[in-house]
Amino acid sequence: MTVLIIGGSGFLGAELVRQAASAGRPPVATFHSRPGDRGGVTWHHLDLRAPLRLEEVLDTVAPAVVINATSGGADWSITAEGGMRLALAAAERGIRLVHVSSDAVFSGTGCDRYDESCLPDPLTPYGAAKAAAETAVRLLCPDAAVARTSLIIGGGRSEHEQLVHALADGTRQGALFTDDIRCPVHVEDLAAGLWEITRSDAVGVFHLAGPDALSRHELGELIARRDGLDPARLPSARRSDTGLPGGLDVRLDSRATQQKLGTRLRGAREFLSGADRS
Repeated sequence: MTVLIIGGSGFLGAELVRQAASAGRPPVATFHSRPGDRGGVTWHHLDLRAPLRLEEVLDTVAPAVVINATSGGADWSITAEGGMRLALAAAERGIRLVHVSSDAVFSGTGCDRYDESCLPDPLTPYGAAKAAAETAVRLLCPDAAVARTSLIIGGGRSEHEQLVHALADGTRQGALFTDDIRCPVHVEDLAAGLWEITRSDAVGVFHLAGPDALSRHELGELIARRDGLDPARLPSARRSDTGLPGGLDVRLDSRATQQKLGTRLRGAREFLSGADRS
């Protein structure tokens, strides 16, 4: 089964590539700026804003499944329109699609926890773009899987871990919010869960997040302690005092998805304990 990973050189994409290659099933992957360095993987340059190039890559690779792990942030042309364009092209070719979405599709109001049945109600341009893309995927590709996740951590390489180091070192200004709650997930757990879904016939919406609900500041303290930094050096603030848009308390409930997976989605308190940077 040929699997094409869109965004294979990104943080999550690179872990998807690594796990597949380590299992002796190297995928085909795309990159935007530069290809990854994993041997045995075939790389194709792709910009999701270029429809003809997208069709060329799909026709050249002829994958059975596409995992869309790309990250265009709040850029509507990449995250929303690119996701829609990919869904349409996959549907036309009979390609199964696994689409990675985000807890940013939720407002953080009105629900204690968001399970897979909850409908998007985004507050930010990024959340709106993700919600638009996943809606298109579900409408155009009835055999698709939409996997929502939260803050992705792992190996010191995530933007959250890098931010903690920069704040603790004083090389970057800012603060970690004490009222911005998420359910962080380890990139290895997330990728393993996505591979389980990809290699199955599972369809619909899945939540792949850790069981621990933490503020960004609490998460930063855990990262700092693991890495031998002084948590007291991490500035704190309340997001609600800043006027910045976005949901405050967005807790993904992954229990239903977890029951279907062999992969255990660890909580941040577990995978950030001690000095283990895996």
